[in-house]
Amino acid sequence: MKILVTGGAGYIGSHTVTELIQEGFQPIIVDNLCNSSVKNLEGIRSVTDTIVQLYNVDCTNEIEFKEVFEKEKDIVGAIHFAAYKSVEESVREPEKYFQNNIGSLKVLLKLMEHFEVDYLIFSSSCTVYGTPDNLPVTEEAPFKKAESPYGETKQQCEEILQSVAIKSISLRYFNPIGSHSSGLIGDCSADKPANLIPIICEVAKGVREKLIVNGNDYNTIDGSCVRDYIHVVDLAKSHVAALKYLIKNPKKGVFNIGTGKGLSVLEAIQCFEKANKTNVNYEIGPRRDGDVEEIFSDNTKVEKLLDWKAQISLEQAMQDAWNWEIKK
Repeated sequence: MKILVTGGAGYIGSHTVTELIQEGFQPIIVDNLCNSSVKNLEGIRSVTDTIVQLYNVDCTNEIEFKEVFEKEKDIVGAIHFAAYKSVEESVREPEKYFQNNIGSLKVLLKLMEHFEVDYLIFSSSCTVYGTPDNLPVTEEAPFKKAESPYGETKQQCEEILQSVAIKSISLRYFNPIGSHSSGLIGDCSADKPANLIPIICEVAKGVREKLIVNGNDYNTIDGSCVRDYIHVVDLAKSHVAALKYLIKNPKKGVFNIGTGKGLSVLEAIQCFEKANKTNVNYEIGPRRDGDVEEIFSDNTKVEKLLDWKAQISLEQAMQDAWNWEIKK
């Protein structure tokens, strides 16, 4: 089955393409490489012994995107990753996020309807919950006011999906970390890392002098923010599980994708240091706009319906993240 993968050369997209190939699907990548790299395509080829078709196209460009559908016959479904992803940047440049993240989905949906492509897996985020009332957070939790424009774009995209005929599943990611165990596929983002684990890696490598922990006065175990960190390969596998489920059960759905365990920023630093036998220089700084105090997933629904569960340990994720950093 041909599966269109927008943003397929990116961090999560490239790992998902790898898993799709290993499960017998034929991924077709659409990616303008503005925040990714052909290096991941080379990694995919080495790991899977497969050359994946890449179309260097901006997903907001309907004319060029339409040509992809015209050339690639018999596309069965799509997985939509193509979006800007930095919470911090979205606070500074909200219009950039609204135009791209929402605009690319609208164009994709229009083309899917025109070419009668029935199934869509959407890359969503736990940021749709804002600051949740209860933890762990379930899929039934209402959308609260988004803490960032990035989160707001994900909320709006999910609402758009509910208004169209295409059958879709939104996967609400928690915090992806790590890289492929080969060290050949990872985060090739062109922008400066804004997520915790890539920053920790750069500090440990000496690329950065130190890590600034954004706040230690939250109402958490040690005052730093708490997140649910999931290995990117486990996350990639959830897309394959969701796609198979959607094809057998053509309806709309949403699933949390996390480990179900919360880890503070300071605990994550300690875990990285222990897993890789290295030190990370850090200091406490002010809170960061757009950050939620604490959030982690309730995985009951995804484990029951998709028969999916995170398998890779946090320690292994930290080792894989470090392995990618020192090899890239």
